[in-house]
Amino acid sequence: MALISRSTLKTAAKGLAVIIIMLVAWEIAAIAIDNNYILPTLGEIADVLLHPTEPLLGGQSLLANARVSLKEVLTGFLIAAALAIPLGLLIGWSSEIRAYLDPAIQMLRPIPPIAWMPFAIAWFGIGIDSILFIITLGAFFPLLINTVGGVQGVRIRWIEVAEMFHATNFEKLRTIILPGALPGIWTGLRISFAIAWMCVVAAEMLPGTTAGLGFLIMYAYNLGQLNVIGAGMVVIGIIGLGADILFQAGQERFFGWQGRD
Repeated sequence: MALISRSTLKTAAKGLAVIIIMLVAWEIAAIAIDNNYILPTLGEIADVLLHPTEPLLGGQSLLANARVSLKEVLTGFLIAAALAIPLGLLIGWSSEIRAYLDPAIQMLRPIPPIAWMPFAIAWFGIGIDSILFIITLGAFFPLLINTVGGVQGVRIRWIEVAEMFHATNFEKLRTIILPGALPGIWTGLRISFAIAWMCVVAAEMLPGTTAGLGFLIMYAYNLGQLNVIGAGMVVIGIIGLGADILFQAGQERFFGWQGRD
């Protein structure tokens, strides 16, 4: 069975049509304004995109900066998953643990990750460690909340059946709770990855960063090179879209049973 189904491809095609309309509107506006310091044309942006390995603005290439950002995102994302999923399973499973931790979680999760940057710099210094802290923090809470929701959404009758067979708590967690919560966890992973992308771009724009798409965008802004900014934004969007399509395909492939009796 193909990983990406025909229905997923049809949905992607509809979305692509809207993207094409947006690009046409961009090009018309750029031609009308006729000022690449305000709005570069698609051709000027494409010229950067079509030479991804060439150095930009005296620094690394577009591809090299994208690799840096992607590595940082994946690292922070995996750290967040390693922390959030086990904790979410425990909080969702135990009302006692939830009573202790839920107020603190609900207080901390509305705080924007970038607001922690002064503390991150104070604790970890300027550089990769601070960036990873911000990415991990941004990806952590959506995944945690969705994991808790996934556990709480497990059908009671499944647990009752396990109890009829005298299953231990660990057995129930392994055979009932975790499999039943996987759709919610998958949704949390999808949301968290998107937020991790937003966090890395914001974190890389801060002083002291020397590579990454966020750094490239801010450096290009300081030099008035909006075509480079546009190219960086396109790469961010393409990677984000590709990841989301894969998450959606996985949802349909592995969790298509969700909501069925």
